[in-house]
Amino acid sequence: MESQKGYAMMFLLGAFVAGGALGFTADRMMDAKHGRDMRGPRAYRQRMAEDLKLTPGQQASVDSLIEQKHRQIVTLYKPVKPQLDSIAVLARVVSDSTHAQIKRLLNPDQQAKLDRMRAAARHELAERRGGDSTARPPVPPPGDAPY
Repeated sequence: MESQKGYAMMFLLGAFVAGGALGFTADRMMDAKHGRDMRGPRAYRQRMAEDLKLTPGQQASVDSLIEQKHRQIVTLYKPVKPQLDSIAVLARVVSDSTHAQIKRLLNPDQQAKLDRMRAAARHELAERRGGDSTARPPVPPPGDAPY
């Protein structure tokens, strides 16, 4: 029974990670399509302000509401953060295992390119998270919440 729960949790986590990856990729494609190179939560908020043509007063109010929302979400996550951290470690193991399995299917040039692609993706993710590529906070730090 515990094994089934573990598999179910890993499946859900995998689906969550895959969804995040797809969303991240779609966001990058949309930025490229529209000539935007701005990334991250602050850039999103800036784009939102520009796209909606917010007045400075509206932007200040929206920013305040977003910060308030972020603080509330951080409070919600506090009780489950240890479990999320444990799941993140397990997800990293699954990711590393899958990466190794994929590499075994590739020729040496493809393996090297895959490693570079993964390193670049992790570096970009680390930059978005404030420079830490190992920590996986459930929510961004205050001021970095996109909306």
